[in-house]
Amino acid sequence: MYNKMDQRYSKPMDSKQPKSRINILKKGPLFTFFWAIMFFIIIFYLLLIYSLISYSDLETLLNVFRDPEFYFAIKFTLQTSTLAIALATIVALPCGFLLSRYRFKGRAFFDTLFDIPIILPPLVSGIALLIFFGPFLGNQLARFGINAVFTPLGVVIAQWFIATPFAIKTFKHTFASLDRRMEKVARTLGFTPAMVFYRVTLPLAKNGIIGGIIMAWARALGEFGATAMLAGITRMKTETLSVAVFLNMSIGDMKFALSTALVMLLIALFLLVIVKLFLSDGVQT
Repeated sequence: MYNKMDQRYSKPMDSKQPKSRINILKKGPLFTFFWAIMFFIIIFYLLLIYSLISYSDLETLLNVFRDPEFYFAIKFTLQTSTLAIALATIVALPCGFLLSRYRFKGRAFFDTLFDIPIILPPLVSGIALLIFFGPFLGNQLARFGINAVFTPLGVVIAQWFIATPFAIKTFKHTFASLDRRMEKVARTLGFTPAMVFYRVTLPLAKNGIIGGIIMAWARALGEFGATAMLAGITRMKTETLSVAVFLNMSIGDMKFALSTALVMLLIALFLLVIVKLFLSDGVQT
């Protein structure tokens, strides 16, 4: 009896059976509505991108590439954002790890505190940074050569302040999703907590950490509000790509502004594709 049952349930499925297909209409009106909403927003986003591209031409784009102002803006943006993300990673890695692994008094408050730059409008964050590095501690910091107001250093600080919470949240979720059994096995083999972190935890979380760094970097590249308040909007001094778009729009140079905006769009799409590639594999477990 058991042999017959085993044979019946162990029979391979007929390879000629038709594969199941998603039929939207058979899912009911609710799911049809969901699909319609998703298709609508996809079309809307694609039309937005197309509208931006349609108002730029290759000749204008190449002329903008040769413009000293554009060259300064993209070089300056890459330099400041890279430095800001390096500092953000140094801060976000321990914060994300501690928030994901330990339960301590005030944890919920600290976790909420780190989310403030995400919730606040960038202009408000910029005002807070301006007061902190200006009237509040400006004179004391100036004695140590730290001048953040209306300087390139202010651009780095603003980008760091806005991008760090994104890195913290990504790192926190990455560490929390790890399978901790391998860490426990390493401890039984005599690894110290520091050795476990460097040799086991970090390699397991590598994809999530890299994805978080790229996502935070993309946010720093597009930062404008906090940068404008703290570092000012000065051409060829504190001019990032976002500032370049604003300055040229304000004087009516639409071609330069639209071409710069298109470059920022292409950079954002490129970075997002890289993030998806890293995060598609998930956290190694």
